[in-house]
Amino acid sequence: MKKLYLIIGFLIFFSNLHAGAFDLDMTVDDDIRKNYDSSKLQKDMNVEEDLPTLPDISKYNQPEPVTQKQEVKVPQYNISTGSVKIPDGTSFNVVSSTKLNDWMSKGSSVKFYNRAPIVKKKFTIPANTVFYGEIIEVHQPQISCNGGLVVVRINSMNYKGQIVPIRGYVTRADDKMIFLNNIKGERTYLKTMWKKGNWGRNLFNKMMTMTISLGGEGSTVLLSPFPFAYGTICLGLNTLTSPITAFFSKGGHVSIPAGSRFRIKLLDDAFID
Repeated sequence: MKKLYLIIGFLIFFSNLHAGAFDLDMTVDDDIRKNYDSSKLQKDMNVEEDLPTLPDISKYNQPEPVTQKQEVKVPQYNISTGSVKIPDGTSFNVVSSTKLNDWMSKGSSVKFYNRAPIVKKKFTIPANTVFYGEIIEVHQPQISCNGGLVVVRINSMNYKGQIVPIRGYVTRADDKMIFLNNIKGERTYLKTMWKKGNWGRNLFNKMMTMTISLGGEGSTVLLSPFPFAYGTICLGLNTLTSPITAFFSKGGHVSIPAGSRFRIKLLDDAFID
C-alpha cells in the first residue's frame, strides 16, 4: 500500500511540474507578442545590392535571320490560243537549221524555218518563221543491211513572237519522200549481196580466160576444161552464200546537212491570232 501511495504522489507531483512549464511557455509567448513589432523587420542584407549582376541574355533571344530563297526565273512564253485555225493536214515547206544524223541522241532539238511566206486562204505565215522539233527515236545502222533511223516530231512554231503549240511530222526530207515519219538510212541488202558475189564472178572470168588460152594451144587443150570447171564451181558457191553473208552487214547512215529542204505536215488543228 505504501508503494502505491508513493507512485500516486509522484505522478501528481510530476503533472504539476508540466502544468507550470506550460503556463511558463504561454507567458513567454505573450511577452514576445507584446514587445515584438513586425513592421520594424529589417533585412539582413540588401538583396538588390549584394546579389551578383546577372549576364545580359537579350542577345541570345534575337530571332534567327530569315534566309530568302533565290527564285529561279524560268523564261515564260506567250502561248497563243488564237481564233484562226490551221487545219490538220496542212503542209509547210521548210528548211533545216541544224544537221540531222543518226549520231544524235533521243530528245535532241532541231529547228526549221520557211524561206518564203506561207500564204493560205485565212492566214499567212511570214518568212523565217521558226518551227521547233524534237528527235523522238534514233538508231544507227543495224545488221541485215538495215539503215540508220531518225524520227522527228514538230511541237511548236514561233509565230510573230508567240510560241504556238503544234503537232506535226516530216513527210519529205532532203527531197525524198518519208513514210511513217521515219527518216531512214539506205537499206543496202541487194547492193551488199551483189558486192559479196564479186569474188566468184571475178574468179570465173579469170578461169574462163585461162580456159580459152589453154584451148588455143594444141598441147594444152586437154587441160582447158579444168579452169572453167573450177571457176564455175566457185561462182556457184559464192552466189549461194552471198545472201547469207550480206545479211550480217549494216546499212547506210542518216546524214542530212543543214539547209536541206523538208516538208512538215500537221497532225492536229493549230490556232493562231
